Amino acid sequence: MTQNAKVVAFDCDGVLFDTKMANKAYYNRILTHFNRPELTVEQFSYVHMHTVDAAIAFLFKEHRRIESAHRFRKSMCYADFFKYMKIEPYLVRLLEKPSRKYKTAIATNRSDTMEPLLAEFNIKGYFDLVVTSLDVKRAKPHPDPLLKILDHFGIRASQAIYIGDSRVDELASAAAGIPFIAYDNTNLTAKLHIRNLKELDGIL
Repeated sequence: MTQNAKVVAFDCDGVLFDTKMANKAYYNRILTHFNRPELTVEQFSYVHMHTVDAAIAFLFKEHRRIESAHRFRKSMCYADFFKYMKIEPYLVRLLEKPSRKYKTAIATNRSDTMEPLLAEFNIKGYFDLVVTSLDVKRAKPHPDPLLKILDHFGIRASQAIYIGDSRVDELASAAAGIPFIAYDNTNLTAKLHIRNLKELDGIL
């Protein structure tokens, strides 16, 4: 499954980076600005997987309040949250391997925060394609981001693999017909399960 892969695609949050603390801090800042309680476990589980548009709609419900929340979040400096993030320890070594024969891509439900995140950690140049929720009509769990990757590289679904850590990653991968590797989440249905990217290196 993996040895013949021409493209290896990654989710961002939970795979390339541990962003749990950052996402909690980000949405809690928005909520507290509007005098709302901080995220519950259920709310965090949702916002951590979905687009910012879906997350804000889930948290605020009413159209008027949703618009106000978006205005406030756009006024925030996303760089304030970089300090809460941890890059996957083996990521750069994996991407720098001179022997690798596959292209790399990202399929993420992030939107306008993806560019500054890659720039902050100086890894943008390692990826041949980055697809965010801004680049497709429908974000994950729809297959659109992964189908865009297949179309860009002109490959079949069987010639790619997708590494993700959430249910929306699993669903998107299945809908696109791309073999799915679950990252540090044994609750997902996948062709393979890995705990870190060093394991992926051995598999590839």
